[in-house]
Amino acid sequence: MGKMAAVMGSVASLVTEPGEDAFRKLFRFYRQSRPGTTDLGGVIDFSAAHAARGTGPFAHKIVRSQLSVSSVSEHDAHRAGLQPVSKWRAYGLEGYPGFIFISNPFLPGYQWHWVKQCLKLYSQKPNVCNLDKHMTKEETQDLWEQSKEFLRYKEVNKRRPQSLLEKLRWVTLGYHYNWDSKKYSADHYTPFPSDLAFLSEQVAAACGFQGFQAEAGILNYYRLDSTLGIHVDRSELDHSKPLLSFSFGQSAIFLLGGLKRDEAPTAMFMHSGDIMVMSGFSRLLNHAVPRVLPHPEGEGLPHCLETPLPGVLPRDSLVEPCSVEDWQVCASYLKTARVNMTVRQVLATDQDFPLEPVEEKKRDITIEGSCHLDDQNSQVKRARLHPNS
Repeated sequence: MGKMAAVMGSVASLVTEPGEDAFRKLFRFYRQSRPGTTDLGGVIDFSAAHAARGTGPFAHKIVRSQLSVSSVSEHDAHRAGLQPVSKWRAYGLEGYPGFIFISNPFLPGYQWHWVKQCLKLYSQKPNVCNLDKHMTKEETQDLWEQSKEFLRYKEVNKRRPQSLLEKLRWVTLGYHYNWDSKKYSADHYTPFPSDLAFLSEQVAAACGFQGFQAEAGILNYYRLDSTLGIHVDRSELDHSKPLLSFSFGQSAIFLLGGLKRDEAPTAMFMHSGDIMVMSGFSRLLNHAVPRVLPHPEGEGLPHCLETPLPGVLPRDSLVEPCSVEDWQVCASYLKTARVNMTVRQVLATDQDFPLEPVEEKKRDITIEGSCHLDDQNSQVKRARLHPNS
């Protein structure tokens, strides 16, 4: 008890005067945190036993979330690689209505499919990525093919230049988010992946959001020195629909704050397979990722990724087989990285984008901005993105 009190006291002491940016203070604290020390003692771990039992130092904050079990059939859940909804462990937090944390509901091995899709398929054209600003479409046509041999033999040749996949920071799907204007537009769209749309619709339905339509996705590719800056996702024209977040690979710390930055955020771990749903009041709260945590045993994979995808899949499964060679590439990448998929519904049913001046529409189509997913000292790194850098 004394040790936990000391931990909570040290974190609380970072929050000072009213009106001060308390979120920024905690963001810096966790960005510089040292795994294995009391620095992370104030971070909620939903996967720990105390979360399931309702005991432990955060029991007063953690509540069980009721899911709509009948809204998703076991068959449809299996098609997306998910356990039956009745087996999901879903939690909320006092003071954050509309926030749901689902602790890894994926069937054993089925995360492999989604990792492979993020690295091999979703990174391909016509989807848009951060490398487009620095390279031609021909150079970024197939990042997987250009990178797979580098990654398969990464441990043999650690002094090699980074592959293009390792330089990838973000990919946009469906309605492509414009980082400059912070808007979506009708004429900057490519078809949204059908498998990810189905997965998202099942998770949304289980959380009580029937009829959710996956229209835009932002995939963030984190290295161990990457952070996601403090922000609010308010660019979608309809905020009544939830924002879904899927995590794969190394664990990270997620900070969920308030409507203003002077409110201290709550810190929680995101592990591989975890899903977060932000809706209602929590939909427009400040949030950030200050830290991706290295594997405690050096370069390794989370235990849940060590189980292979079953060799025989249901005939109508949306999950596809993953070859040994493909997983070698994915595993090599994830030993020092994390991938996050966020999925949104941009428009309300029967809603259209507002008409905009021609000049503004022309500017929206270009890929000029830089993502708020940053490496430390990344302003220099982004300017130098090149296959041979």
